[in-house]
Amino acid sequence: MTLATSEGLDIRHVRKRYVQHGTTLDVLDGISLRVRPGEFISVLGASGCGKSTLLRLIAGLDTDYSGEILVAGERVRDTSLQRGIVFQDHRLFPWLTASQNILAALRNAPLTTKQKRDAVAEHIALVGLTGFENAYPHQLSGGMAQRVAIARGLVNRPRVLLLDEPFGALDALTRARLQNELQRIWEQERITMILVTHDVDEAVYLGDRVVTMAPRPGRIKRIVDVALPRPRDRGDARFIRLRDEIVADFGEPGDVRHDSHDSHGGHDGLASAPVAHPPITEWRLAW
Repeated sequence: MTLATSEGLDIRHVRKRYVQHGTTLDVLDGISLRVRPGEFISVLGASGCGKSTLLRLIAGLDTDYSGEILVAGERVRDTSLQRGIVFQDHRLFPWLTASQNILAALRNAPLTTKQKRDAVAEHIALVGLTGFENAYPHQLSGGMAQRVAIARGLVNRPRVLLLDEPFGALDALTRARLQNELQRIWEQERITMILVTHDVDEAVYLGDRVVTMAPRPGRIKRIVDVALPRPRDRGDARFIRLRDEIVADFGEPGDVRHDSHDSHGGHDGLASAPVAHPPITEWRLAW
């Protein structure tokens, strides 16, 4: 299965502000970015830089902003099945099985009952959960539930898959496995993916480019091309050099956290230390 090629994503001079208690808070300031079809972009930054806000705007969950966001040449005006989104919390319906959770995303799809059933089976296999079709969320590990959520986000064949710290609540071992799994799915499907993370190691491991953001208000500080072959080796000197260069780019030592074992905890800094990456087995998503 190959997802249809999109015509890319254009973010043009996007500004976002909130008014709270009579005070205006600038969250994003002049964000411009062109994402090529099938590209994997990592958006990296510490808490408060507006990276999750940017993802919400692309998803169409918030349309109160200035500037333009276009997908395949069409302005984003609302949510759409063409833009799947994955959150840190898998948000599965606890009363539905894995297959039923995925099927729920196809409720408004113009498909026959058989086509929907086939699509669900195809995506269960895609995320490596064959045999768990009838399991309920409470019967799945956190990583397996995340896989179901990813399948749910992909089943409508969106042009763009948005990932908002999807592995942040998982332990380091499971997170590394799911990073490998996400890379495998991306290589197979060639869907455009945008990953928001505060983990430097994760950003470099997965991204074609790493977009670093500076906070208050959020703005793009630098865009780094990751010209390393896949699958990437975290122990490779080139990987370590690039990762450390990005960490150093944030300047203040207090802005960066180096303890990878706690990179899913508080989000006040950036995690950068390498993580083990064993075989694939676990995951999460929401549309």
